[in-house]
Amino acid sequence: MHVLSAAEMQACDRATTERFGVPSLDLMRAAAAAVAAFAREQFPGARRVTVLCGRGNNGGDGMMAARLLADAGLEVTTLLLGSPAGLTGEAAEAWRELAGPAHGAIHVVEAAEELARHNGALAADLIVDAVVGTGFNPPLKGLALAAREWVKRSRAPVLAVDLPSGWPANATGATVEGPVFPADAVITFTAPKPAHVFGQLTRRWDQPVVVAPIGSPEGAIISGLGLDWAGSAVELVQAPRAAAANKGDFGHVLVVGGTFGTAGGKAGAPAMAALAALRAGAGLVTAAVPAPALALVAAIAPELMTWPLAATAAGRISAENLAPELVAALMAGKTVLVIGPGLGQEPETVKFTMGLIEATKIPAVIDADALNILAAEPGLLAKLAHRSERTLVLTPHPGEMARLAGITVAEVQAKRLEVARGFAERFGVTVVLKGARTLIAHPDGKVAVNTTGNPGMAKGGSGDFLTGLVAGLLAQYPKDAARAVAAAVTLHGLAADMAVRYPEGTQDEHTLLATDSLAQFSRAFRFHSRGENGYVWLQGALHAAAPHEVPG
Repeated sequence: MHVLSAAEMQACDRATTERFGVPSLDLMRAAAAAVAAFAREQFPGARRVTVLCGRGNNGGDGMMAARLLADAGLEVTTLLLGSPAGLTGEAAEAWRELAGPAHGAIHVVEAAEELARHNGALAADLIVDAVVGTGFNPPLKGLALAAREWVKRSRAPVLAVDLPSGWPANATGATVEGPVFPADAVITFTAPKPAHVFGQLTRRWDQPVVVAPIGSPEGAIISGLGLDWAGSAVELVQAPRAAAANKGDFGHVLVVGGTFGTAGGKAGAPAMAALAALRAGAGLVTAAVPAPALALVAAIAPELMTWPLAATAAGRISAENLAPELVAALMAGKTVLVIGPGLGQEPETVKFTMGLIEATKIPAVIDADALNILAAEPGLLAKLAHRSERTLVLTPHPGEMARLAGITVAEVQAKRLEVARGFAERFGVTVVLKGARTLIAHPDGKVAVNTTGNPGMAKGGSGDFLTGLVAGLLAQYPKDAARAVAAAVTLHGLAADMAVRYPEGTQDEHTLLATDSLAQFSRAFRFHSRGENGYVWLQGALHAAAPHEVPG
C-alpha cells in the first residue's frame, strides 16, 4: 500500500472524479458511511455522539456521518464551527442534508466563547473530530484551537476523521510541535498519508488507525514519495506451499555469533536468532558458535544444527576459522548468512568477521556486533557496496545507525527517514532502522514503514529474533527480498502485539520477553490486516473487532 502526500491525495481525488467518473459527492458519501460504520463497530456502547465539524470537506464528511448516525437511532449533537453561509461544494450539500430536516441537535458556533453554551455535549459517549483534515496547514488557531481545548475537558473517546485535527498530513515524526486534537481512533480514506504511518496519532499504541476504501480505483492512487506501508508485504508468506515441497526449497540459514567463557558470554543471542529462522519457515538452520557455547545453543531446539568454531581463550570466535578449507566447509550448502548476534569485538573476532563477510557471496543479514565492526571499518562496507549479485541487510538500532553513519543518536532520531534512505542508497544495502515505526530502506530509495510492535519489545533478545525472522524469510523468498524483509519486520511486531493484547495474550508491556512472541508466530503468519469490510488496519487491529485470519 502506497503512502501519499497531501497533494497526491488531492490529485487522487481529482483523478477519481475527472478520469474515472466517480462524482466527488459520492466519495464524500462513501467516506461518511465508513466513519459512521466504524464508529458503531468500534464504540458499540456509544449512544450519545457529539460531532465537531469544520467548514471544509473534512467537516462535510462529519456532517454526513452525523446524519447517518442519527438515522441509526443514536442521540447526535452536531456543532458546526463557523457560519454555514461560508460553505461551498460538497460541504454545503452535506449541511443541507443534515439540517433540513434536522437530524439530531444541530448548533452553529461562530466564536470561541459560544462553546461554553454547549458544555452538555462534552458528556457524550463519543466525540467525532471532523474539524480539519489532510488539506490543513498548521497550526490550529482561532475557533478550531478553542474547540480543541474544549474537547480536552471531556472524558469521552475521540474518533478522528482523516487525521486528528491539527496534525500535518505530511509530517514524518512521531510527534508534532503544534496543538492537535486528542484521538482514540483514526479513520482515513483510500491511502495513508505520511502522518498515518509515522505519527503516534492516538493516545495509546494499540488504538485503531485504519484506511477505508471509498471508491478510488488503483489507477488514481499514484505516489512519488517512495514510501509504502510494510504490512502489505505479509501477503507474501500467506500463499500456501506446494504439496510436493521439501526442505531444500526453503533455504539453509547459517547463524554465526555468540561468546562463552569464564568472563561470561552471549550464547543466547545466536540461539534466539536461529530459533526465529526456524520458526519463520527456513528449511534448515545451522548455528555456528564458539565450541564452548555449542551445548547451550544446541539445547534451544532439536531441529537446530550446530557447527563448532575454534575459540580464543576468552571464548570468542578465533581468526583460525578463516582458513580457506574451514570457510568452504562452513559455507557449503548455505543460502543466507546471519552474522553478529552475541559476537563480541575482540580483535581476532573482528578479523574473522571481516574476512567471512568479504569471502562469502550469499545474501547476508548483519546485526549487533558485526554492525559495530563495520562501523569501525568503513572501507569494508564501501568495498561491499553495490554488489548487485548479493543482498545485504543491516539491522541497526539508533545507536548502531549513528556509529555506521558517523553522526549522533539524536541526529538519527531527528531524521530517521532521511538517514536510513540515504545510507541504503549510498552503500547499496537494505537498512532496517529499528525503533518505534521501524523503517526498511532499500538501495533504490524506496522505504517501507512498519506500524506493528509495542513498548514491551524494548528488551534484550528482541533484535535477535528479528534478525532470525529476516534471514528465515530471505531464505524462502530470495527473489523478493524487499517484501521478505518488510514481512519479517511486520510479523515480529505483530507477534509481540498478540502476546500482549490478543485474547490468549498472557503478558503486558512490562512482563513481555522476546521469547513470549514465539507462541504467537503461527497466528501472526495467518493474520490479515485487511478486514472483511475492506478496512486496512495500520494500527490497533487487536484492539476490538479484529480482522479475520487466514484459515489453516
